[in-house]
Amino acid sequence: MTKFLSFSAALLASLSATALTAPAFAQAPAAAEQNSADARLRALYEAEWQWRMREFGQIKEEGEWTSGGHLPQVDAESHLRRLAYWEKTLAALNEIPFDQLSQEERINAAVFRTNLEHDIADARFREWEMPFDSDSNFWSYLNPRQGYRTAEEYRRYISRMRDIPRYFDQHIVNMRAGLGRGFSVPRVTLEGRDSSIVPFTSIDMAENPFFNAFEDMPNTISEAEQAKLRAEAEAVIRETVAPAYSELLTFIREVYFPNTRKTVSAADLPNGEAYYLSNIKQYSTLDLTPQQIHEIGLKEVARIQAEMKETIAETGFKGSFQEFLQFLKTDPRFYAETPDELMGVSSYVAKRVDGKIDDVIGFLPRGRFTILPVPDAIAPFYTAGRGGLGSCLMNTYNLPVRPLYNIPALTLHECAPGHSFQAALALEAPERPDFRNETYFSGYGEGWGLYTEWLGQEMGIYRTPYEEFGRQSYEMWRAVRLVIDPGIHAMGWSRDKAIDYLASHTALSQHEVETEVDRYISWPGQAVAYKLGEMTIRRLRAKAEQTLGDKFDKRYFHDTILGLGSVPLPVLEAEIDRFIAGGGQNPHAEETDGAS
Repeated sequence: MTKFLSFSAALLASLSATALTAPAFAQAPAAAEQNSADARLRALYEAEWQWRMREFGQIKEEGEWTSGGHLPQVDAESHLRRLAYWEKTLAALNEIPFDQLSQEERINAAVFRTNLEHDIADARFREWEMPFDSDSNFWSYLNPRQGYRTAEEYRRYISRMRDIPRYFDQHIVNMRAGLGRGFSVPRVTLEGRDSSIVPFTSIDMAENPFFNAFEDMPNTISEAEQAKLRAEAEAVIRETVAPAYSELLTFIREVYFPNTRKTVSAADLPNGEAYYLSNIKQYSTLDLTPQQIHEIGLKEVARIQAEMKETIAETGFKGSFQEFLQFLKTDPRFYAETPDELMGVSSYVAKRVDGKIDDVIGFLPRGRFTILPVPDAIAPFYTAGRGGLGSCLMNTYNLPVRPLYNIPALTLHECAPGHSFQAALALEAPERPDFRNETYFSGYGEGWGLYTEWLGQEMGIYRTPYEEFGRQSYEMWRAVRLVIDPGIHAMGWSRDKAIDYLASHTALSQHEVETEVDRYISWPGQAVAYKLGEMTIRRLRAKAEQTLGDKFDKRYFHDTILGLGSVPLPVLEAEIDRFIAGGGQNPHAEETDGAS
């Protein structure tokens, strides 16, 4: 009989395997040694970052990295060349004495190492032969969400459009290779996904999303230049972009879809067990087995379900748990009648967060965000929302499956103080290497996002038992992932069993349930990061509260987490331990004093 570890025990076991143990941080190296080790490390990661940006077609403009005039090379030879470079770089990193690094550079080294290990693992599994899944793909994000500021940016955009045929051809070669060895997206998760390609095949500029960026150009570009750029874009879209998308659509429909695998588990892929374990480590940054994660999930499901029943009692509803879920899914009072109504609810939540944010976070970013609808081309298969730098997306497609009682938790997670807020802080972080500003670990980032949903209780964001139940349902949704993801990929669960389990434990609509399960099937391991990360943060907060007592200030605790930027969870644990050992002080005290 397998003995399952508790979450805390399993987490401690994973931490013991890392270089970030407390003794490693305990003593500062001598100045000369530190300077030498720090310099070697900086030279290594700066060189790798410059090389990486060239490889993936990025340029630096006004202090920020942005897309250049071409798309990256994605052929197998280029991927193998990158693998060799990363293996050589990791070997060089291993030669730098960790114990001689300064405190900040130890964090940089841990992040850099984790990035390299993930890149190497992906390349060894030849991930490029399966370049999309039911949630994300390589064809829907080549056009911007919004327009550009300068004529030069528009010219680079047009240049990238000209590069699309070559880019797609290389992906098609890779996908054929994946099909040949049984390394593909499961067929059952791809139903209808080809429709996301269709809008880009249009030669009507009013319908093709690539032309959207030219519809409202800034007046800093002269009218004559605008007309020239529009004419050039129309020609490129008509003669290059639309035909390339049409060829891709034909390949996807006639070749790829009919030949994808009929199974759903990652275990059925070549070297599938190792592939799934690698994905768990990549997304969670923890050394946990599928069995451990499954057991953690079962315990969380039981805990949250008890809390949900208490909330149901507050509503006065008389009936079973399943009857309450059916009531929520079918009563029209809980659903928006227009997209603007849903967007308005989300926007109002975001403004109420603005009024409370000072109570929970001390250091605020200058950057702001807008709330936009998910683009029509991808909305049918997109998640309920997604946050990022500068904008936060809300899905207004098929409003009868978008309950308004979920919007407060969703807005907290995706917008503020979740991902959009988090991204602005990370970008504005002072004196941090470029690779740190552009790094994202799901365990940290999604863990914070889910934690902010819980934090919304302290902020007074949930005004009714239904909204609180929406939050609990979202938490349950993430806990259920810990059960379902390893269930599918390591324990033989079918798609139907996963759908039934998710539907019976949450207030998600059937459409959302099926979309989510297909995402777990086609993106092994990613879904476990949210709850594992959130549990880590909440456990560390409880530890800080108990140890610091009256000295604990949640603003400083949150500032410490956010001030780190995206880091592996073992690094976060080590840094919170330092925060506690230092008395829970304001991590931005010197900056505040300097400003005064």
